[in-house]
Amino acid sequence: MTGLVKGLLISGVVIVLVVLIIVGAAAYWISTRGGEWIEKGKQSVAEGQAFGKETDNQGCLTEALTRHRKDASMSGAISIQVFLTACFPSSRQTPGFCDEVPRRTEFIKSGQWQVQQCQKEGLRDSYCPQIFSAVQNFCERAKGE
Repeated sequence: MTGLVKGLLISGVVIVLVVLIIVGAAAYWISTRGGEWIEKGKQSVAEGQAFGKETDNQGCLTEALTRHRKDASMSGAISIQVFLTACFPSSRQTPGFCDEVPRRTEFIKSGQWQVQQCQKEGLRDSYCPQIFSAVQNFCERAKGE
């Protein structure tokens, strides 16, 4: 075997081992923490549905922004997405709530709108646009698009 072949073989074995370690670590993490995430998701759904029954669409968004200001982490963003997805359908309609919301397929306009909404709220983190993406999802469903 030439040195090049040996080097490629060793590199291949190392890459396979690294991938196996990563997959194993991910499987371990999911098996030990997955239940927490599922419970947190169920809790966010229940909170969203209950909150929505007591407010309108704008109230759901306002509560989501309040929650985001308290926890702007990735897990917080996921919880807020789940909360909004459950809150909007159970809330009362806010007249004009979806009027200026661009469709998700208008990629440039959509991205600009999300960033502008975050700036209006004084939020500049990378997870804020996801809140307004949930608004777009709701509005598209509400409009039947």
